[in-house]
Amino acid sequence: MAIFSVFVVNKAGGLIYQLDSYAPRAEAEKTFSYPLDLLLKLHDERVLVAFGQRDGIRVGHAVLAINGVDVSGKYTADGKEVLEYLGNPANYPVSIRFGRPRLTSNEKLMLASMFHSLFAIGSQLSPEQGSSGIEMLETDTFKLHCFQTLTGIKFVVLADPRQAGIDSLLRKIYEIYSDFALKNPFYSLEMPIRCELFDQNLKLALEVAEKAGTFGPGS
Repeated sequence: MAIFSVFVVNKAGGLIYQLDSYAPRAEAEKTFSYPLDLLLKLHDERVLVAFGQRDGIRVGHAVLAINGVDVSGKYTADGKEVLEYLGNPANYPVSIRFGRPRLTSNEKLMLASMFHSLFAIGSQLSPEQGSSGIEMLETDTFKLHCFQTLTGIKFVVLADPRQAGIDSLLRKIYEIYSDFALKNPFYSLEMPIRCELFDQNLKLALEVAEKAGTFGPGS
């Protein structure tokens, strides 16, 4: 069991904190000879598989590494342009690792804003007054849990569907936010959280939750 990510969204829908705790990733690595029997295209500044599926490599997977060197966007970590490098027969044989593309910072900001809107729509669609909004969304691979405070701050946790104790974890995160962000004299409300003690205590809380799934009686 695992906790994948934590998001903190302010009352205006802005992402003020995000932590990837554990990211299960289906990856496939294979050594290729020239010519490459996959069609790669640049999309949203990523090199993606556009055609050809084999050995766990799927259409939509991104190039994550070449010969063990990580790829960020369309360039390798040592500055090589991916499509240009793979188009040169002299660079073969070559080992390429594929997997689901990683979310960029801008995409995380956009997703936080979208969830904020969905939360508001959920509240308005409720047949009863005073709806709490979306508290949980469930898929076959993860559950999204949300806790909104009286001041409108949303704490969102993405976790394995089998992970227990998430309600208690959400309130623990709120407690950590109150102790290490709100009480920090250098922190401004509604602004991004950049507090080392907040980071440390949040990571510790996630470790405890993953191992025990609870935070004491009544969890």
